Amino acid sequence: MKNPLRHTTLASRERLPVLLVHGIDDDARSLAPLADGLTRAGFQDVHRVELKPNNGAAPISVLAEQVAEAANNLRARTGHARVDVVAFSMGALVSRYYLQRLEGRNHVRRFVSISGPHAGTLMGWLRANPGARDMRPGSELLRGLAADEAPFGDVQVFTLWTPLDLMILPARSSQLAGARERTIPVVLHPLMLRDGRVLRSVQEALSVERPEDFPPPPGIPSPGTP
Repeated sequence: MKNPLRHTTLASRERLPVLLVHGIDDDARSLAPLADGLTRAGFQDVHRVELKPNNGAAPISVLAEQVAEAANNLRARTGHARVDVVAFSMGALVSRYYLQRLEGRNHVRRFVSISGPHAGTLMGWLRANPGARDMRPGSELLRGLAADEAPFGDVQVFTLWTPLDLMILPARSSQLAGARERTIPVVLHPLMLRDGRVLRSVQEALSVERPEDFPPPPGIPSPGTP
């Protein structure tokens, strides 16, 4: 079988612990396909965060403190100065807040966002709780994060998203300035955590030697390509 990683990859000994962060109304169990795939691919330290509450009842900033605590615990347990973070949906925005506001960029090597509402989602208007308000387009939180001139420091950032997303509206809200980007036409938002193309892309993003070695799949143009 051909190796799905087409470019030079990091040796197994150079792989860092991986922290996985779930989305709204989910729990750590939803990350099982992703965690299992990474473990089979040779990632030895994969930890899933359990965000509480998971329904948007807490602001994004409060949930980000839980990610910070989990990352610190993972670094302490493994002895690594940095970890990699892979986060889905609301969890991607929570993790971004951790990177930009809670010094996470000093402790994270790579951040892989999967269908995160980085420019907001119209679905945020369907709930009145603090987390949902944070995810509304133009929210104070989103404006503040977007205003940072160097938001991620030297963290290598990747974003995976589907143009067919009906939870992140518009779907292009999952784009992040400066990130290596890959669009994958998955038909439903929750299936991003189960689709083999997404799982392989996460493994690739965490394994390539350089972010530049993470291209769009054949036939999918790079961002900005006419």
